[in-house]
Amino acid sequence: MTRKKALVVRGGWEGHQPVKATELFLPFLESSGYDVRIEESTDVYADSAEMAATDLVVQCVTMSEITAEQVSGLSTAVMAGTGFTGWHGGIADSFRASSDYLHLVGGQFATHPGKEPCERRGGEEDNFLPYTLTITDLGREHPVTAGIEDFELHTEQYWVLHDDLIDVLATTTHPAQPWQPWHRPVTSPAVWTRQWGAGRVVVTTPGHNLDVLENPNVRTVIERGMLWATRTASAS
Repeated sequence: MTRKKALVVRGGWEGHQPVKATELFLPFLESSGYDVRIEESTDVYADSAEMAATDLVVQCVTMSEITAEQVSGLSTAVMAGTGFTGWHGGIADSFRASSDYLHLVGGQFATHPGKEPCERRGGEEDNFLPYTLTITDLGREHPVTAGIEDFELHTEQYWVLHDDLIDVLATTTHPAQPWQPWHRPVTSPAVWTRQWGAGRVVVTTPGHNLDVLENPNVRTVIERGMLWATRTASAS
C-alpha cells in the first residue's frame, strides 16, 4: 500500500504548546500509513513541489504571520487536493492579518468569553468555562463525528466569526450573561469542514492545552478529521 505524505507545520504562540500538541498525534499518523515531515515555520508552503506531493497538512500555528507567497502556496495545494486540518488557535487564529488565509479556512477566532469578573484571578483559567459541544444533524452522519454524542468540556469556548460555505458538524452556544454586552445566546461552529477546490479542510476549535486534546471525543474528532481531509483518489 502506498503511504501518504503528511506535513506537520507548527509554531507561533507558545501558549498552545505547538510541539507537544502536535507530537500527541504523530504516532497516530505514522500508524495510519503516513510518512510525516515536520516544519517549524510556514516557509514550506511556498515550495510548490513539496506541497503538490503532500496529501495532508496538519497546522498548529497561533497568532503568527504568513507571507502572500506562503498563503498562496497553501491555498493552491488545497485547491488541488491537499487536505488541511488543525485545532483551536493553531488553525482558527493563525494569521489574523491575512484575508486570503481567512478565506481558505472559513472561520476566525473572535474571543473566548470569561468567567464573571469577580471570579477572575489573572490566569488562563479565567477563560475556562463549562460548555457543551452539540453535534448537528449533519455531524451525526458525517465520518468525522458520526457516533459521537453531545459532550461537555471545561476550557476556552471559542466564539468564531464565519461564512456560510462551511459545513458545521458541531456547535457551541455562548449564554447571555449579565456582565456581558450581548443580549441573547450566540451559537458558534465548534467543528466544521470546508470543500476548497478539490481539497478538504477540517477545523476543530477545542484544543487549548494537552488535557483538552487528550479528551477522547476531541482526540477522535481530530484524528478522524486528519483521515477524512487527506487527499482522496478523485483529487489525485
